[in-house]
Amino acid sequence: MYTPPFTVNAKIIDLISKISEKIGEINSLESSPHHVNLRKENRIKTIHSSLAIENNSLSIEQITAIIEGKRVLGAPNEIQEVKNAVQAYDLLLSLDSKSEKDLLRAHQLMMKDLVTRNGKYRDDGVGILDGSEVVHIAPPADRVPALMADLFEWLKKSDVHPLIKSCVFHYEFEFIHPFQDGNGRMGRLWQTVILKDWKDVFAWIPVETLVKENQSAYYKALNTSDTNAESTSFIEFFLDLILKTIEEIISTEKSEKVTLKVTEKVSLNQQKIIDSIKKNPHITITELAEIIGIARKNIVNNMKKLQDSGRIVRHGAKKNGWWEVVE
Repeated sequence: MYTPPFTVNAKIIDLISKISEKIGEINSLESSPHHVNLRKENRIKTIHSSLAIENNSLSIEQITAIIEGKRVLGAPNEIQEVKNAVQAYDLLLSLDSKSEKDLLRAHQLMMKDLVTRNGKYRDDGVGILDGSEVVHIAPPADRVPALMADLFEWLKKSDVHPLIKSCVFHYEFEFIHPFQDGNGRMGRLWQTVILKDWKDVFAWIPVETLVKENQSAYYKALNTSDTNAESTSFIEFFLDLILKTIEEIISTEKSEKVTLKVTEKVSLNQQKIIDSIKKNPHITITELAEIIGIARKNIVNNMKKLQDSGRIVRHGAKKNGWWEVVE
């Protein structure tokens, strides 16, 4: 069996450990009311970033509009790229990372009406340019089917950790460059498919966003691995990227949960108290009870809660003082 060359070093082991720990934190946040919206937002970010790397100029707002079926002004080929990517990512959960047929099916969707050989391996030579400089010459077209078959065979049979597998496959895929076009977006998509088959949560983790933000470093890691004739540098780079993406999601979700908790503390009656104080900072407990229509005791209890949470502050003496709402 062909085995792609790479080394599992201390840095890679440490990154795998940290990522696995953070995945547990993400799973504990699944019940967050914000989680469903976050998944939708992350999918849009992923599509936007993946296409932006390939020089698609449409904004997140335009992509959102296309997903919602709205009319968008833009280059027809860029709009088609978005529609294709949406269909491909909608298929994500049903794709089998070990199936070469599924890879070809995903490419067929991703590149529909954009290339003549969508869903088929290339039949001519390709190279990768950095400006006018050729930085990589891909293997001859007649070798592509055998190289891809070997890569999928390794993916099926290797017992290496899925996080490493995903990075190695991504690197080897870009080295082979099996398609006429769309190799970048397909390589990143298939890494996500491999990770999704390990942990479902990766279907919603927008690693593509950090790839876009670190595009130069991404290509540098690919080139370094090319120079070294093995993918260790790329594995290190991409695992670090995955860790940072997960940490960002956890930070966002925790922040949202704090916001929700603060909002939940303010009941309808408490909001009425706040609104009344805004209108009249010198309002009394008795006046509040009459306006809101609840017992004086309940007004006192609610105001204490608002004071404890820092939403209102009392200034001055009991008789001549006044209330302040803290925004």
